[in-house]
Amino acid sequence: MAETATKHVRVSEETYERLKRRKRAEESFDDVLGRLLDDDRDLLAGFGAAAGQDGDMEAVHEATRRASADRIERFAAGRGDEE
Repeated sequence: MAETATKHVRVSEETYERLKRRKRAEESFDDVLGRLLDDDRDLLAGFGAAAGQDGDMEAVHEATRRASADRIERFAAGRGDEE
């Protein structure tokens, strides 16, 4: 990561220890913070994925499960590693 400016941020001893536990051997604290911020995920990203689907949720779930099982079977059939 290119350094263009340096800023100092005060953290509590507890926060420092938590960051230190997450720090990998080759990382700086700046690297740790960057990685943790990049890992920030939108927990609601998939919410509403079934919107607009016809039928009740049980039927939607079953259709999704069947489609997933079919994909797995097609993938397994195409592997060609049978003895």
